[in-house]
Amino acid sequence: MKDHVYKIIELTGTSKVSIEEAVDSAIGQANKTHKHLCWFQVIETRGTIKEGKALHWQVTIKVGFTLET
Repeated sequence: MKDHVYKIIELTGTSKVSIEEAVDSAIGQANKTHKHLCWFQVIETRGTIKEGKALHWQVTIKVGFTLET
């Protein structure tokens, strides 16, 4: 097994449905322009409230991917 070098980007995904959908949205967009995505880390979760209920989720994540040699 060889050692890898990783690059990390920070993204914020949004969803009206769930935290998980917000994360999937951010990862899906990153997958369109970056190769070799490996892992993610949730940095911050927030959202908006309307009439006493969570209306919209915003999740900031760091995504790591290996750099090509």
